[in-house]
Amino acid sequence: METTRRSLLGAAAAAPLGGLPWRSARAQAASTIKLGVPVDLSGMYRDVTGQVSIAAVHQAIKDFGPRGFTVEVVSADHQNRPDVGVNITRQWFDRDGVDCLVDVATSSVALAVNEICREKNKVHLNSSAASSDLTGRLCSPNMIHWTYDTWMLANSVGGATVRAGGDSWFFIVADYAFGHALERDTTGFVRAAGGRVMGSVRTPFPGTQDFSSFLLQAQASGAKVIGLANAGSDTINCVKQAAEFGLGRRGVRLASLLLFITEVHSLGLRTAAGLIVTESFYWDLNDRTRAFTARLRQITGPAPGIASTHAGTYAAALHYLKAVQEMGVAAAKANGAEAVARMKAMPTDDDAFGQGSIRADGRKLHPSFLFEVKKPEESRAPFDYYKLLQTTPAGEAFRPLAEGGCPLVRA
Repeated sequence: METTRRSLLGAAAAAPLGGLPWRSARAQAASTIKLGVPVDLSGMYRDVTGQVSIAAVHQAIKDFGPRGFTVEVVSADHQNRPDVGVNITRQWFDRDGVDCLVDVATSSVALAVNEICREKNKVHLNSSAASSDLTGRLCSPNMIHWTYDTWMLANSVGGATVRAGGDSWFFIVADYAFGHALERDTTGFVRAAGGRVMGSVRTPFPGTQDFSSFLLQAQASGAKVIGLANAGSDTINCVKQAAEFGLGRRGVRLASLLLFITEVHSLGLRTAAGLIVTESFYWDLNDRTRAFTARLRQITGPAPGIASTHAGTYAAALHYLKAVQEMGVAAAKANGAEAVARMKAMPTDDDAFGQGSIRADGRKLHPSFLFEVKKPEESRAPFDYYKLLQTTPAGEAFRPLAEGGCPLVRA
């Protein structure tokens, strides 16, 4: 397994990265911050993490600029397996001098490495894992959760769907930590709104390709809404196969509880049109998001979309570097929990999310946006896929601080 910057440079998708100035950074370890980016480079989440997440870290370093210390990056494919993620993390901390993990795709991997970061007093900046337990009962003084989580998704998509008449649900659930948390959180919102859950089925993760029997089971339940508590290629396959069965024509509505722009791109607007999407970042929201996307595109080239997870990886890495500058490299390297505390004390501001803040439980706060996927004839440019339905303010988008059960939060 290659865990150096060559893993990025050797990939065809990342070929434009070759001329960036960070390649020449060769400083003594005492004046160097080292970022580790464990992501899915080969599996079902490679488009929403993968090479573009690694590129986003390098873009953060470039935007941060020369500030008196050097920054190095290592990356690896954790294959969506907690054991692989744990082994990579221990090697990075014990042998390679990594100070901070960024992105850490897949909830099962994130929850596993979170404990190692606490044990080793390193920093964990998560963008791609979704489980709300990361800022709930399993919160850590060494972790910040950026971008989104299952409570936010359930609050937005689940609530909007019930209000639109979808008051009976059946869940198709990826059988691991993320799927379980998303089903749990969405069930709470459905029942609180007076809806019913008719049943659920858990699908093996990873490896499920054929969802036909699960979709037919959901249809047979009589539920008005099939809630897809999955992501990546699982979601793509579910949506495509549901369209083949004509479930929409039979009055059954799909609620994709987590859908990224990369997956909309893979589905195509003819198939995805009308789906409801909750995001905390969209490239065409404002001048700052468009400028950020244009800069990152200079590195990534024709990637299948810049997802919110990529934006979160960029923003988290940038904010961490600002904290390191404030407290000094030696202090940041010596105590990861203190570096996270400094990040929480500083207001956030970046081109991907604008101004924001970080709570005591490690939850990064920013608005969430409810979008509808456009019809083909409504799209005017590449990746012009969404129309905005509503905005949830930062203070309402995420679970209230007192309700998460985080031990860091004092009553």
